[in-house]
Amino acid sequence: MKDTAAPSTPRSSNCIWDAVIVGAGHNGLVTANYLARSGLDVLVVEKNDWIGGAAVSRELYPGFTYSNCSYVCSLFRPEIMRDLDLPAHGLQVLPYEGGAVFQRDGGYLATYRDHEANRREIARHSPRDAENYDRYARDLMRHCRFIRPLLMRTPPDPASFKPRDLSEMAYLARQFLALGADEAADMVRFWTMSISDYLDEYFENDTLKAYMTVAAITGTALGPMSPGTAYVLLHHYMGDVDGNIGAWGYARGGMGAVSQALAASFRGAGGTLRENAPVARILVRSGRAEGVVLEDGEEILARRVISNMDVKRTFLNCMDPTDLPEAFLGRVRSFKSRGSSGKLNIALDGAPEFPALPDGSPCLRGDLHFTDSVERAERAYDDWKAGRWSADPFQDTMIPSMIDPTMAPPGKHFMSCFVQYCPPKLRNGADGERDWTDNDRDAFGKAVIDQIEDYAPGFKQRILHVEVRTPRELEAEVGLTDGNIFQGELTFDQLLFNRPVPGYAQYRGPVPDLWMCGSSTHPGGGVMGAPGRNAAAEILRSMRGGVGNRAEMRDAYPVL
Repeated sequence: MKDTAAPSTPRSSNCIWDAVIVGAGHNGLVTANYLARSGLDVLVVEKNDWIGGAAVSRELYPGFTYSNCSYVCSLFRPEIMRDLDLPAHGLQVLPYEGGAVFQRDGGYLATYRDHEANRREIARHSPRDAENYDRYARDLMRHCRFIRPLLMRTPPDPASFKPRDLSEMAYLARQFLALGADEAADMVRFWTMSISDYLDEYFENDTLKAYMTVAAITGTALGPMSPGTAYVLLHHYMGDVDGNIGAWGYARGGMGAVSQALAASFRGAGGTLRENAPVARILVRSGRAEGVVLEDGEEILARRVISNMDVKRTFLNCMDPTDLPEAFLGRVRSFKSRGSSGKLNIALDGAPEFPALPDGSPCLRGDLHFTDSVERAERAYDDWKAGRWSADPFQDTMIPSMIDPTMAPPGKHFMSCFVQYCPPKLRNGADGERDWTDNDRDAFGKAVIDQIEDYAPGFKQRILHVEVRTPRELEAEVGLTDGNIFQGELTFDQLLFNRPVPGYAQYRGPVPDLWMCGSSTHPGGGVMGAPGRNAAAEILRSMRGGVGNRAEMRDAYPVL
C-alpha cells in the first residue's frame, strides 16, 4: 500500500520520498524493510562507505573478516527474520559449542551446549551448585517469559488518557497481576538487584558466578555489585538461536551478515540505500520535519524523517535547538550514555593454545573468559570509575573462525575480544578529564593482550594484526555517543516508557513527522531489531489514522 498522504513522485533531484531514514545500522534497515514492503518509497542514508553501524564485517587485514564491533548473534528477533526472509538473503547463525573460564590456579570451568554436560561440569566444582543450576535456569526463564512479549510492543504513556495507552496499561497490569503476589514481588526485586546478590542466592563457586555475570555487565557502565545488573542479564538472556532461548551464536561471515541480509531484503522490496551520505541537519520547516541536509549541502525532502542515530546525536547534534522544546532538550542532555567497553580484533597465524584445556576441547568454539571471581570483575569496574582502563580487564573472548572458516584463511584464525571496562574519557589529574590518545589506545590493547598471554603462552607470537577500539573509535566511526554500545544505558530508569525520555517513548519525536528507530528507544540495545520493527509499526499505524487494534493492523499491513 502506498502512502495515502500524497502520491509517490518519480525519482529526480527534487523528488519527495515517503520516508528518509538516517543511518544504515540494523535497526534502521529493519524499519526501512517494513516500510518498503508496505509500499512506501524509502531512502536510507548512511555516512560511512559501509553499512551496518555496529553490526558490520570488514576486511582490515588481507584474508581476514573482522566482526569489528558487535560480535555475537542472540537477541535478533526470530519474528523479524521470518517476516523479512533473511535466511533466503544469506543469514545463517551458527550456535556456540562450548566455553570456558580460566582460573588463576591453572584450572578451568567449562560450559557446553548440552544441559546435562553443563550440570556434570558444575558438579565437578560444586555438587551444591549443580543441584541449584536447574532452579536458577527455571527462575530466570520465568522472568524471561514475562518480559519477552513486551519487546515487540510499544510502551504506553502512563500520563496519557488516550484509549490505546489506557488499554496497554491495562494489559501490563493484567500480566503483572497474573503472576501472583509472591512471584510479582520476586520480579520487582529481581529487576532492581545486583547480579552478584542474585547469584549468591543460587551458587557458591566463585568461578561459576563470574561466568554468570558476563551478560549482566556487558556494555553497561555498572559493576556486578551494582543494583540493576540482574535486569541487564535478563536483557541478554531473551534472545534465541534455532529456538533455544538464551543461546548465543555467530553469524556466518561475521555480524555484517545480519546487515547485508537486511540490505538485500530492503533492496528487493524496492528500497534505496545511499552510502557516503553523512547528514548534517534534520530539516524542519513550518514546524514539521521535511527531510535532511547532507554535509555537502544537498537537501533530501521526505514526508517523514526517521532517525536511527542515538537520541543525543539526533537532537543535540543534528537539529536546531530552537525547533525543540527546552524541557525535552534538558531530558536528552541527562540521558545516560556512558561508554564502558573496548574491543580488540586480532588476526592470528594459528590457533592459540590454552594449556588448561584438554586437546580437542569444544570450549574453544565458544566464549572464553579470564576473570574467575565476581570480586575481580568488580575491581575492573573500580578502574572505570577512577577514569582509567582496567589493568586486569574483564574479557569476553571468542575465536569465531573455529566454527566459521569463512572468517580467516586456512590454518589461521580471527579472535574477537570484547573488554570491560574502558571509560569514554580518561582521568586527568584530581578533577579533570581528557580525551583518549593513540598512545592510550595502544596501552589499553597491550593490557588485554598481556592478559591473554598469561593463559595462552606464546599467544603474542601468533599475532599478525590487531585492531584496537576504545569508546573514542566507537563514537567516531559508528556514531555511538561516548562509545555506548546500547545507544544509552539499560538502567531501570531508562526502560519502557522512560526510554529515551518520558513522553517520547513511542518512537515519535517532539516535531511532527520526526521518528526514532534506534536502540535509544524501547526495548534497548543489542542486535535485536525490535526497536526498528516497533517504530515501523507506529509509523504505519499513524498512516492509518491511529488504528490501534493489532488484528486490524495485520490485515492492513500483512508484513506486521
